[in-house]
Amino acid sequence: MTTTVDKSSPLRKPQLVSTDQPPLNKKQRTVSDLNNQVDQLKQHTTVVADTGDVNAIKKFSPQDATTNPSLIYKAAVMPEYASIVDDAVAYGKGDLSLTMDKLAVAFGTEISKIVPGYVSTEVDARLSFDTEGTINKARDLIKMYNEVGVSKDRILIKIAATWEGVQAAKQLEKEGITCNLTLIFSIAQAIACAEVGCTLISPFVGRIMDWHKKAKGVDGFAPAEDPGVMSVTAIYNYYKKYGYNTIVMGASFRNKEEILELAGCDRLTISPALLQELTNASSNVQQKLDASKAVNMDIPKIDMTESTFRWMMNEDAMATEKLAEGIRGFAADIVKLEDIVKGKISAKF
Repeated sequence: MTTTVDKSSPLRKPQLVSTDQPPLNKKQRTVSDLNNQVDQLKQHTTVVADTGDVNAIKKFSPQDATTNPSLIYKAAVMPEYASIVDDAVAYGKGDLSLTMDKLAVAFGTEISKIVPGYVSTEVDARLSFDTEGTINKARDLIKMYNEVGVSKDRILIKIAATWEGVQAAKQLEKEGITCNLTLIFSIAQAIACAEVGCTLISPFVGRIMDWHKKAKGVDGFAPAEDPGVMSVTAIYNYYKKYGYNTIVMGASFRNKEEILELAGCDRLTISPALLQELTNASSNVQQKLDASKAVNMDIPKIDMTESTFRWMMNEDAMATEKLAEGIRGFAADIVKLEDIVKGKISAKF
């Protein structure tokens, strides 16, 4: 056995790798080994599971995992996770807010036992325009993780990329609480996040494509012309051009072609259904994004202030509409989950 360092892990912990067995030759390799598109993609990009389903995460062995209120709601109503919900209710002792926080942390804790890297846990979307409220909620979540022995180095606090959310992340990052700014639909949001030192951003692909399909009355786009793919590509190139350390993690995919068109992006968070499609496919995966090439691109620098941010968002109808829609959607799923939890609280207390 020899020891190597897994540089993709935020913890940089040594990992034991067996060298006792010779590598398989090409004739021995199958789709289930290294030739499927998930394994090929992992040669260019860190693959992240976009789900709250612990069993699905186990299946695909991702580096990280992301959750959101919608995904937690879907997992919470599954029979196999009833005990997690019941334990959170017992912990909260009738306090709905405390129970909801514990539920998010409980799912995150289970996921942290499976993935070696980051687990993203989202702040209540109803705090998206409340900087202090977001900061306080993030601190509470990290404290809960600490209570069960999960280091804050393993957790990304997920926050909607409003101006207020970005300012909350600025303070949290100063405190050593790493953040994932989500619902990114514009370069303005991305630049604002990078300039305050956010650890990671989640620019959405599929939702951007959805908006443009409807606006243009088309059925779809070629992968390289997909507006969502083009948006993430532009963000990635801007970051690499100007040396920002913020991780770009493409999210919200509608098909595997969008994913493959972003091979080379820092991270891609992918649903179990699309991970399965990639696992079942064996066509060659080529790197599309390249930091070394971005450095030499002619990309103008933007000085991001609050007024610039708000004006750029105002001028981008898609970004404004999809950000608001995303916040409303996450808030609605929180309410649905709260209704389930309220019923369990009433039955127990």
